[in-house]
Amino acid sequence: MPETGASPLPPTPPAHSPLFRAEQFVWLTARVLEQRLFAYHFLDGAADAVETALDAYRNEDGGYGHALEPDLRGPVSRPGHACRALHVLDAVERCGGQRVDRVCRYLTSVSTPDGALPAIDPGRRGYPAAPSIPIVEGATSSLLATGPVVGLLHRNEVWHAWLFRATDFCWQAVESLEKSHPYEIEAAVAFLDSAPDRPRAEAAADRLGRLVREQGLAALDPDNLDAYPVSPGYGPDEHHFPHDYARTPRSLARTWFTDEEMSRSLDHLVGEQQEDGGWPIRGRQWAPGTALEARPMATIEALRTLRAYGRRIG
Repeated sequence: MPETGASPLPPTPPAHSPLFRAEQFVWLTARVLEQRLFAYHFLDGAADAVETALDAYRNEDGGYGHALEPDLRGPVSRPGHACRALHVLDAVERCGGQRVDRVCRYLTSVSTPDGALPAIDPGRRGYPAAPSIPIVEGATSSLLATGPVVGLLHRNEVWHAWLFRATDFCWQAVESLEKSHPYEIEAAVAFLDSAPDRPRAEAAADRLGRLVREQGLAALDPDNLDAYPVSPGYGPDEHHFPHDYARTPRSLARTWFTDEEMSRSLDHLVGEQQEDGGWPIRGRQWAPGTALEARPMATIEALRTLRAYGRRIG
């Protein structure tokens, strides 16, 4: 028995439940950051512990590096790492204050002339990155890089000078989308779900929903995936499902899909849990270590999505 006055032990999930199996996978494979995130979300862990683990990835320029985003290797700060850091801070309700102000100053320093973020900083060569992340001569504005960051900052009511032009860029990019691919649509949804102008966001989301269905960007029948070709450049099994766009029932993307389509999608997500208790990553696995680091992240997100929709996880 614990000593008198000791902190109570966290509740143990029912044996063989999705949560119990995932917990074993996380303790076996995850980095300290994802271990503490898992504990925060599912085992009454502390937000302070998550922030402490995240600090190990922070650089003097206010950005983050050191493979915080597993597909970007090396110590240097990059926009993808900053987005991941903000996602972590948002998850533990700490996305504000001086820490985020420093991130915004970093974002200002790497922005393109129109105020957006590039997919990758062209001045940071020499370190490995996933083949899907282009190394280009000039910094090209990217909705994929900018949309989620702007959405996270608006979601947490952060106000910084960088946001004004970046928000304008996102509106222009989202409202001009004609031909797209799933990750770009996800970035657009991340922006629209928290954009301050709600009527405009709802109108833009409605148009994107029609585009997703017309271009077959969501696999609506997981039992017939051959009917949904993956986008060019994606891995052979890199399908995207309704739950990938609408990660919570409150997302604007939830209206794109019927109740039956969403139920099938969530059933498929449940079934993706593997024998070791973790969820897979669908993208191309370009290095063994990056895949191992990414799977606990995918596992935590899968459990959070299932819980948001009221599915029993344990």
